[in-house]
Amino acid sequence: MSTDATSRTTRAVVATTYGGPEVLALTDVALPSPGPGEIEVAVRAAGVNPVDAKIRSGLFGPDPDALPRRLGSEAAGVVVAAGGDPETAAFTVGDEVVGFPLTGAYAERIVVPADALVRKPAEVSFVDAAGLLLVGATAEHALTVTKVGEGDTVLVHGGSGGVGLVAVQLAAQRGARVLATASEARHDLLRELGAEPLLYGDGLLERVRAAAPDGVDVALDLVGTAEALEVSLALVPVERITSIANFDSAPKAGVTVLGGGPGADPGTEIRAAARPRLLELLAAGSLRLVVSDVLPLEEVAEAHRRIDSGHTVGKIVLEV
Repeated sequence: MSTDATSRTTRAVVATTYGGPEVLALTDVALPSPGPGEIEVAVRAAGVNPVDAKIRSGLFGPDPDALPRRLGSEAAGVVVAAGGDPETAAFTVGDEVVGFPLTGAYAERIVVPADALVRKPAEVSFVDAAGLLLVGATAEHALTVTKVGEGDTVLVHGGSGGVGLVAVQLAAQRGARVLATASEARHDLLRELGAEPLLYGDGLLERVRAAAPDGVDVALDLVGTAEALEVSLALVPVERITSIANFDSAPKAGVTVLGGGPGADPGTEIRAAARPRLLELLAAGSLRLVVSDVLPLEEVAEAHRRIDSGHTVGKIVLEV
């Protein structure tokens, strides 16, 4: 990284065009000095998420003017510089922090708004901290929108994904009974986290009805499949169904969609408020983050290939 004040750069991942993982490149990019309300962070780890792959592929809009495009919305690291105003007074050089939501977090250094950062508990590793906040805040958003509470029966489609594994635990903590779909190889993990696993695929509706003869109160679609939407609509009032992955059919059916996709509710305030609590739960051992792979920043294309497969368990994290 260049440290010349007039031409500072850092290594960062960019999508050189829209397409598959092969379009990703690790290259030098400009690194501005932190201005008022900004913090410079030396990144130790950055979370990889399906939304990153959707941006890279152009699914959310292949705008040529946005290229080369930075990727990554969450990271953990150490404060190396801070702007000198009240907004940044909460952070000083050497503080360990977690950032979400960010832009361009796949990098060695980033300059970000101070309000995008929260303190990292000492008990939480940089890898776990970098992988927690997007999935955790998304899970909390989904549970809040659908008003999950004591005595509810919740159906989680995609229970073994990054969001699903956190949603299962948070729903159980709210006093809900949780049914979660996954491949059979992941059923033991779901049981460990407090869910009753169900195999997805043909016959899912009948399996859910057999498991919950008194009915299902809430459905969380975390996979975006036609099956998830159809089964949810067959079992649950539409106002207590939400999706983070189906931005086409779900809204047409009256289902609320969440996140950064077209027409989705971003849940900005809910997600921001959830950040410190999620880290506290992780630090206390009351929440478990499942990290399937930790890869160096240089292997970002491989990380995206694994995300594109749709068969990852939990999170993938890039270590810097």
